[in-house]
Amino acid sequence: MEVLQVRSGVFDPEDLSVLGKIYDEVVAAMPASMRTPVNRTEIAKLVLGRTAASEGQLVLFRKLMVAIASAA
Repeated sequence: MEVLQVRSGVFDPEDLSVLGKIYDEVVAAMPASMRTPVNRTEIAKLVLGRTAASEGQLVLFRKLMVAIASAA
């Protein structure tokens, strides 16, 4: 996967799997008290906002988000 492919607002299953794993990892790294619906929604928006990113950029994004979540 070089760049996530979005066609008519629809993601390929492989791309959804990658985005879902990033989302799950970031949420899991957060303290339980911060796993609110509002925070989860904002994380989802950030992850979905990276749909045009390359795989390398997604790896860096995931690491950054996990680091931020872990520091909270």
